[in-house]
Amino acid sequence: MTVLGRTLKLRLYPNTIQAKQLLAMSREYQRLANLTSQWIFDHDFPLSPLKINHALYQLFRQTSPLNSQMIQSVFRTVVARYKTVLSQMKQHAYRYQDEHGKWVETPKDLTWLYKPIHFSRPQADLVRNSNYSFVNDSTKISLTTLGKRTKMSFTIKGFEQYFQNGWKLGTAKLIHSQGKWALHIGITKEVADFTVGKQTQVVGIDRGLRFLATTYDRLGKTLFFSGQKILLKRKKFLENRRRLQSKGTKSAKKKLKQLAQRENRWMADINHQVSKTLVAAYGSHTLFVLEDLTNVTFNTDDLPRSLRNSHRSWSFFQLESFLTYKAQAIQSTVAKVSPAYTSQRCPKCGLIEKANRHHEIHEYHCRQCQYRSNDDRLGAMNIALLGQEWLSGDKNPKIKRITTTG
Repeated sequence: MTVLGRTLKLRLYPNTIQAKQLLAMSREYQRLANLTSQWIFDHDFPLSPLKINHALYQLFRQTSPLNSQMIQSVFRTVVARYKTVLSQMKQHAYRYQDEHGKWVETPKDLTWLYKPIHFSRPQADLVRNSNYSFVNDSTKISLTTLGKRTKMSFTIKGFEQYFQNGWKLGTAKLIHSQGKWALHIGITKEVADFTVGKQTQVVGIDRGLRFLATTYDRLGKTLFFSGQKILLKRKKFLENRRRLQSKGTKSAKKKLKQLAQRENRWMADINHQVSKTLVAAYGSHTLFVLEDLTNVTFNTDDLPRSLRNSHRSWSFFQLESFLTYKAQAIQSTVAKVSPAYTSQRCPKCGLIEKANRHHEIHEYHCRQCQYRSNDDRLGAMNIALLGQEWLSGDKNPKIKRITTTG
């Protein structure tokens, strides 16, 4: 079985008094989180909740109005943040040249931190039933505060389905942003794993800039997801960003931050739309095959100069992530294959020749067998062929270079 994870987002509607109660509680939670973080930093980073509890629990109970359950949540929140930072540091080793000029990598750990992790915003993690629960036939939500629990209205627009169909509610995060209150609840559900059978189909997906995604399926049909309008909108974001950067004022910096947040939301929405369309188009028991784009750059010669940095900031990994979890929900899966020669290999005769791809007219023309195709479609075809090999048991399929055929 596969465990699916989602985040259920509730908009809260506290009155003036309730808003003050939530703010006081979340600020106290923030204060204890920073004290806990400082203690971890000062004591060589012990990440055992038991050790932290032994050292700080009684002190916090005596000096803080937070209840016992919330104090335990503080410890878990801080430990989880340190573990996340540790995981990120392990992925980026420190590189330097030794006295012989040889590059050496030194793994990083938490001792590389020069100050404790700081929790800059009021927040609180709430445990279901203990700190939050739905009451009055799920028309209101009851939340813990520094005093008594309080009930308030909420909306879950677009998330109604997650209150049924076997989803389990977990820990929730209380969020205060721009005067609005929200509750983000982690939810999980078990679904059947992807299995290979007679109904299994393979869909190759080529990702790029001119077309965000180009697909090729077992029936030889292709879907194109155009990126032209997206490139133009990204050009506008870039122009606005440069204009604000040139000003350098405090107001401009604030607007730059807001612009970045708006662009990130827009990018996420586009990736959600594309991944949702792919899952809806091909359905369950589908193997979606993508290229592993780690350290891969795209040819941007056919793009305007102002757009040639687009591949560096478009979130292809986010699209992959969205497609992966959406596919899992319908007993499908995503496989990644080597991108080597997928844009150069003729799917008919197997010849690999870089010159056969003509970027200026977006066409692949094989000089040996005369096969012609859109160059993005050809990439998707080769990716689909690698997907068939993956399905047959080779979990690291690669295209082998052939420069001539007999």
